[in-house]
Amino acid sequence: MSSATAGPPVTGHPHDTQELEYAAIRFAGDSGDGMQLAGTQFTNTSAVFGNDVSTLPDFPAEIRAPAGTVAGVSGFQINFSSRDIHTPGDRVDALISMNPAALKANQRDLLDGGILIVNTDEFSPQNLTKAKYDHNPLESEELKRFRVYKVPITKHTLEAVKETGLTVKEAERCKNFYALGLIYWLYDRPLDTTLAWIDLKFKDKGPVADANRLALRAGFNFGETAELFPVRYKVARAKLATGKYKNLTGNQATALGFITAAQKAGKPLFYGSYPITPASDILHELSQHKNFNVRTFQAEDEIAAMCAVVGAAFTGNIAVTGTSGPGVALKQEAIGLAVMTELPCVIVNVQRGGPSTGLPTKTEQADLLQAVIGRNGECPVPVLAAQSPSDCFWAAIESVRIATKYMTPVMLLTDGYLGNGAEPWRIPEASDIPRIEIKHATDAASFKPYLRDEHGSRPWAIPGTLNLQHRIGGLEKEDITGNVCYDPDNHQKMINLRAQKVANIVNDIGLQEVFGDHNGELLLVSWGGTFGAVRTACERLRESGHAVSHMHMRWIHPMPKNVREVLKRYRKVVCCELNLGQLQMLLRSRYLVDVQGMHKVQGRPFIINEIIEKAEEYLGVRP
Repeated sequence: MSSATAGPPVTGHPHDTQELEYAAIRFAGDSGDGMQLAGTQFTNTSAVFGNDVSTLPDFPAEIRAPAGTVAGVSGFQINFSSRDIHTPGDRVDALISMNPAALKANQRDLLDGGILIVNTDEFSPQNLTKAKYDHNPLESEELKRFRVYKVPITKHTLEAVKETGLTVKEAERCKNFYALGLIYWLYDRPLDTTLAWIDLKFKDKGPVADANRLALRAGFNFGETAELFPVRYKVARAKLATGKYKNLTGNQATALGFITAAQKAGKPLFYGSYPITPASDILHELSQHKNFNVRTFQAEDEIAAMCAVVGAAFTGNIAVTGTSGPGVALKQEAIGLAVMTELPCVIVNVQRGGPSTGLPTKTEQADLLQAVIGRNGECPVPVLAAQSPSDCFWAAIESVRIATKYMTPVMLLTDGYLGNGAEPWRIPEASDIPRIEIKHATDAASFKPYLRDEHGSRPWAIPGTLNLQHRIGGLEKEDITGNVCYDPDNHQKMINLRAQKVANIVNDIGLQEVFGDHNGELLLVSWGGTFGAVRTACERLRESGHAVSHMHMRWIHPMPKNVREVLKRYRKVVCCELNLGQLQMLLRSRYLVDVQGMHKVQGRPFIINEIIEKAEEYLGVRP
């Protein structure tokens, strides 16, 4: 079995079915064409069917870019498989293009021999001009390397929903469901999940619900009756671990992780943030869970949000804020206040393309140094990074556990690719998640606000507790007493104590693990959202007989104890990251190892073949 285009030549009768191991498809159209909805419905259906899935939504930064232009193209890619997968796929097996601009923006990502379905109704001279075509690509030779299927999707949709009485403009909005129905037929997917969603979503809008149902079925029936496609495809259920699964995005997983952490700590959760793409969905998700003692606060700006979080931590809450790159830049002074006051809180950075406003809807990993050293003064903050959408859940819990145990702000890094991407998540048993032990100071006789425990942490005293009054603020404190102190030796001592406290976290994070051989020719290093592409590349290289291993780093600061030892066991080390070499620089400077880099800053994640080709260069098997 294989993907559609990597398999043998397709021949057969109209109703023959070819079984595939996996397939990657992409819906692409104008930002008002409902491509995100179509992709999400296909994802949910495939997840309910039992496939392993991974998605990559890709939408324009502008709320409404000019219709029909390349800048306004919205896409949604899904990789669905009968086995465990780590990425939304590289180049796609099938592309559904709803207009010329979508074709122009996505054509390069379609595999040679891939399926290209185009909505011919939108290839008008006006739309071709908007997409900056000087010719109609459907009438030229440039698409001959694909299997092109020309379908008048708009016309078919209008005919299908005519009986509902909707206006033409309203009826045209259903064309995404027509395209979805056609793809459901092509990949042998049931309609039930999407029909149920339509019933619920439009329960008070009868004609709209009817129209979407009609369009969905019309697209499906067109595939069944038109004899346009010589074969349809089927991707069997994946053999996933037994359990109950939920399809969720990284931002949803982050939110659920924080709720779980607060419940396990027996504390209220306070989330203060200022809306920013691509982090806003964390706020949206948390605001729906007041029943779990969640308090959300939309601040007037990033600085206010961070200061509110410091205050919430002071008063005994599990305190969290979320933002993206430029938002972190604004929060840094208040993060320094949290470091100085030694109060536990978590800062989530859903990284996006920068600097400044940059590429708000695109992914990047260029905030690593900002997280590790981007504040004034000696201001150490622990930094960890999630590796997949579902791992955001566990990374959120871990960040709260470390923050409260070591009385420190913790930076949790995800990115736009993880935050917006989705995959099946096996819902854990609540009893399998350890409690988070919280200890508040209560004994007035022994209370010293900066007397440290065995981890280097100071006591967490709730304001208002009788006889536990103490000074708090950004000025340097005297060791043990917490009085304001400008003594040079005390300042040196407090700087060292705060640094040592963060360094002590290494005792809680375990040793660095390696996938593959524990020594040898080539070690690929990754962190954060590059996990899936690098791990898959490593698996394929090893299947080809190459001595390649993979080290994925969850903790960036501090790093596990044995990182130096691991790096020195390999002849060549290559760090793969979506920046110009930030982790590479940290590894080289800390461990004096000649780490090489593979860097990409295009607002898009790595594709697997990029990493394979680079690895083959280092192995000397590629000229």
